[in-house]
Amino acid sequence: MRTQFLIVSTGLLLLVAAASAIWPPAWLSLFIILPLIGRGVADMQQTKQAIKRNFPLIGHARYLLEMIRPEINQYFIESNSDGKPYSRNDRSLIYQRAKGELDTLPFGTQKDVYATGYEWINHSLAPAHPDAAFARVTVGGPDCTQPYSASVFNVSGMSYGSLSKNAVLALNTGAKMGNFAHNTGEGGLSPYHLEPGGDIIWQIGTGYFSARDRQGRFSESEFAKRAALPNVKMIEIKLSQGAKPGHGGILPASKLTQEIVEIRGVEPGHDVISPPAHTAFSTPTELLQFVKRLRDASGGKPVGFKLCVGKRHEFLGIIKAMMSTGITPDFITVDGGEGGTGAAPLEFSDSVGTPLNEGLSFVHNALVASELRDRIRVIASGKVNTGFSMATKIALGADMCNAARAMMFAIGCIQALRCNSNQCPTGVATQDPALVGGLHVGDKSHRVARYHRETVKSFFEVLGAAGLQRPQDLKPWFIMKRVSAMEIRSYADIYPQLMHGQLLIDPSTTGMSRAWENASAAHF
Repeated sequence: MRTQFLIVSTGLLLLVAAASAIWPPAWLSLFIILPLIGRGVADMQQTKQAIKRNFPLIGHARYLLEMIRPEINQYFIESNSDGKPYSRNDRSLIYQRAKGELDTLPFGTQKDVYATGYEWINHSLAPAHPDAAFARVTVGGPDCTQPYSASVFNVSGMSYGSLSKNAVLALNTGAKMGNFAHNTGEGGLSPYHLEPGGDIIWQIGTGYFSARDRQGRFSESEFAKRAALPNVKMIEIKLSQGAKPGHGGILPASKLTQEIVEIRGVEPGHDVISPPAHTAFSTPTELLQFVKRLRDASGGKPVGFKLCVGKRHEFLGIIKAMMSTGITPDFITVDGGEGGTGAAPLEFSDSVGTPLNEGLSFVHNALVASELRDRIRVIASGKVNTGFSMATKIALGADMCNAARAMMFAIGCIQALRCNSNQCPTGVATQDPALVGGLHVGDKSHRVARYHRETVKSFFEVLGAAGLQRPQDLKPWFIMKRVSAMEIRSYADIYPQLMHGQLLIDPSTTGMSRAWENASAAHF
């Protein structure tokens, strides 16, 4: 193509010269032709992109199409049910509920109910009318002096920095309107979390943002100062995140404004990559001592930790540490490997971390079998966006659920998949002032509150259809799954439930005996 380009370019120049001899204004076409020829010559000279080098000028079409490939996929190729990570049907439902529009489905399900993986809940011929009072869950164990009455559905961790200030303001204002909690994510407490006055779950990550000294170490005095704020209701220690477990948080330098530098206490001009592990503790026993330290420093507020389940003996080591120290967290948030994030290495998002159902079932069983479940609330986090998805997690042992990406859709996210580039077109996941300005806090906060209300309502309608009064009455055998074309199994078959104290009485019957034997309170 390089030879053809040279021939065509030479021919065009000769043609313009000939035309100009007959009609002088024809030479003006050189203002278009010469820059194009110059671009083509530059393409042939560069060595980084073979397509442009071999196909000067027209090779740019490939990169232009690649640039808008996600939009072409989303708007012209995807069906209503096959978009990833969220299908168009899922996104549309969230938009409809957030806007208060018609959210019913005409003409029957579009899902293939005979496909492997299809799930449903068994209904009752005597439907119930659950009491809305059961939509609140009290979080706070025996050592907590300021328990918190939480909604059964809350905003999961998303940091200011990853999200824009307007996005954070909209989420927190919506949380205040709807009386539910907003998790800060590991980026620390910002003015935009605090100004609206919504209930806050303050997440403490490995970077200890908003609770660190000049060297980046945990500072109890800085922590205590902010933990005493009245709208900080719970504190969550982030051990790992479902989208990138074993990897620290990532805030690209392109998103790092001076304000974020000051809030986080970091150096400008570089990607902010949190350490993969904590420095305030290094063993299960030290983790629980840290839990107690934070609970005491916060004045007795609920303190827990978040993790994506990995090596089972490490979590069981925490269980042994609870038993030996008598210190228990007030809650444990289980994040699934399918969880979202603004930026993560592909290998971590795709291939590291236990999916939520398996992780949630394991944590619940471990707590039940060690006689600790009654002291600790369990929160499920990872692709929860409908009343039915909430029901599946609560059936597996969760007390409440958190959602992140669903709440992003509620404030206008269109799944453009540009969260890590600072080019989010809706102003949700960017720090570009021109884009952030497009997100209207007043309108979007109402959408967050409305989406939360309608999703909780749908969950209770599903609960009632199953003939149940309370979320805790949901059991694994209510949820069914097609595991092959000819076989259906309940969650109780797929995720067997352990008995109270079973791990202490006879570990060999639990399926955890080897992990229990290897577990230690003295090391992970």
